[in-house]
Amino acid sequence: MEKTITNNEALISKVELALDSIRPYMETDGGNIKIIEITDDMVLKVELMGNCGTCPMSTMTMKAGVEEAIKKAVPEILSVVAIN
Repeated sequence: MEKTITNNEALISKVELALDSIRPYMETDGGNIKIIEITDDMVLKVELMGNCGTCPMSTMTMKAGVEEAIKKAVPEILSVVAIN
């Protein structure tokens, strides 16, 4: 039986590719990012991990880096929210 990919799985794959483009910068500072979920209203919830979770610059990283990269690669995503 062939596995069908749901729309949400396809979106998550696109988001992962976008995150892979910025992960090296986050890893350089001892951090990373993990997808938690994509809500029905197209909000991407992520968790900032490692140093990124406690960094005072994490708000700027979210808006200028993560959210911009995600929205550019996956325009279906309307906003990105860090849960931590």
